[in-house]
Amino acid sequence: MPLNTLSLMLQKTRGIVFHKIKYSESSFIIKVYTEQFGLQTLMVRGTSSRKSKFKAALFQHLSLLDLVIYRNEKKEIHHLKEVKTAYPFASIPFNIKKSSIAIFINEVLYKSIKEEEKNDVLFQFLYNSIQILDMKEEGLAEFHILFLVQLSKYLGFFPKGNFSDKKQTFDLLEGKFIKGSEISDSLMNKPYSEYLYQLLSLNYDSLKRFKLPGNIKNEFLEYLLKYFRMHIPGFGELNSHLILREVLSD
Repeated sequence: MPLNTLSLMLQKTRGIVFHKIKYSESSFIIKVYTEQFGLQTLMVRGTSSRKSKFKAALFQHLSLLDLVIYRNEKKEIHHLKEVKTAYPFASIPFNIKKSSIAIFINEVLYKSIKEEEKNDVLFQFLYNSIQILDMKEEGLAEFHILFLVQLSKYLGFFPKGNFSDKKQTFDLLEGKFIKGSEISDSLMNKPYSEYLYQLLSLNYDSLKRFKLPGNIKNEFLEYLLKYFRMHIPGFGELNSHLILREVLSD
């Protein structure tokens, strides 16, 4: 193959690890959300050797990486050439609350994002959110909830902020607040709707001023996951939020 063809295939990009699965005794396949190409499937070979540059620890949940890949647009699976940590985690792997939040976020992203195309604003939001989670010391109990609300903005179904005295019930299907006097599976009860409205104007810095009671928090999270299921085909059920609920209940 001509050298210029090889150089066209060789691409550098930042990436966020979504998933890893063993392919053989000496290789595995990873799903990585990349800055330049969206979601990509990469083959990682030679992982069993002691001298391998592809250590398994590099590819943990939400790891932030600098990648060099051989990419062929005609193929579904590309090959990893080089990798290094772009941002070494200081606390996520060592803090049970943060690691549980990271696993939950990872599962949500794996079920939500399928596009193999560049999306700068979504990538930057995810990259920054993961770094903030690693550095954050306050407001952890509601971090995953605000993350879901913010993520919906980049996925195209951010709630309309039309809450008022007359419209205090959030319609999960329509994505807006309504009068809502009837009972329906697509409606969020009023106390939860008001909490949602408050969250729409918050960011990670102001989150420390926002607290949800434990029983409210669990039900509120179920509403948000239902909201995602209604707007993302194939989103399905999650498992990690049940563990997260136990960890954050302390």
